[in-house]
Amino acid sequence: MKAIVIHAARDLRVEEYAPDPLGPGQLRLRLATGGVCGSDLHYYHNGGFGAVRLREPMVLGHEVSAYVIELGPGVDRFTCGQLVAVSPSRPCATCRYCHEGLPNHCLNMRFYGSAMPFPHIQGAFREELIANAAQCVDATGLSAGEAAMAEPLAVTLHATGRAGSMTGKRALVTGCGPIGVLSILCARRAGAAEIVATDLSDFTLGMARACGADHVINMADTPDALDRFTADKGYFDVLYECTGVAQALGQGINALRPRGVVLQLGLGGDMTLPMMAITAKELDLRGSFRFHPEFATGVELMQKGLIDVKPLITQTVPLNDAERAFRLASDRSQAMKAQIMFSGV
Repeated sequence: MKAIVIHAARDLRVEEYAPDPLGPGQLRLRLATGGVCGSDLHYYHNGGFGAVRLREPMVLGHEVSAYVIELGPGVDRFTCGQLVAVSPSRPCATCRYCHEGLPNHCLNMRFYGSAMPFPHIQGAFREELIANAAQCVDATGLSAGEAAMAEPLAVTLHATGRAGSMTGKRALVTGCGPIGVLSILCARRAGAAEIVATDLSDFTLGMARACGADHVINMADTPDALDRFTADKGYFDVLYECTGVAQALGQGINALRPRGVVLQLGLGGDMTLPMMAITAKELDLRGSFRFHPEFATGVELMQKGLIDVKPLITQTVPLNDAERAFRLASDRSQAMKAQIMFSGV
């Protein structure tokens, strides 16, 4: 079968890859669609991010949907031909954090397409994938592209849960890539009364407005635009920081009211924090990392029509032109979520 393998920065290949054997409790899947994520782009452009570096060739990809083609021993709740969303999260279920109900912090996590451990955890961008049945969620009623959006949606559902009650709250979203725009959808579904979004791209800000932001601000054109929200110690109750850029975090914190909540989703590396403002305003700084039960919740919300991710899917390209999807995903003037089509129904 063919797989999308990164060998080094800018060295992306569609090459032959050996299928894995099917075991008990597993499904053999024919991949349908895969979305190019920010972490995939880090490997593509830079060979990694922060201290995480490629040390061997690695199959990329963790935002995928697939069709069931074979059931392993002991699996009976799926049928061949069924569309499923495939969670890349594979916690061990035996470590202390799994036992404490924190599977996203599993000490032995095997998350598709990760160079954090060595040997690397191979990703899901391959024509045929073996997955544990527990990873798979029935996606009947969704398109393959929508089902592949379950993973980034789960990230923002987890972050929204970290915020606490959102009812009637005013939210600021800094960074309107896929995670930022999905944060807008989740914040509104959770009851946010007002949402303001910032970015440097008119294209992504237009998407943010279309997906429910009340106001959008292009910080490249008006870099001081958030100053008006700093009067009387701040305006916003919740900050979704989706850039990982220190300047965006600092500006967002200045616009938060006392006892506001900072949700840090962006992973751009270590940043200098405005600790005086955090302390004086009694702000809560809350990291948000991955997800677990939110994956199935996201699929259900899409199936019920309560969250619509279709507008975020801006391009779909065939497997044999996979590198174009990475180039498109890197261009914030025209792409929100670029996806790769591996197969049809």
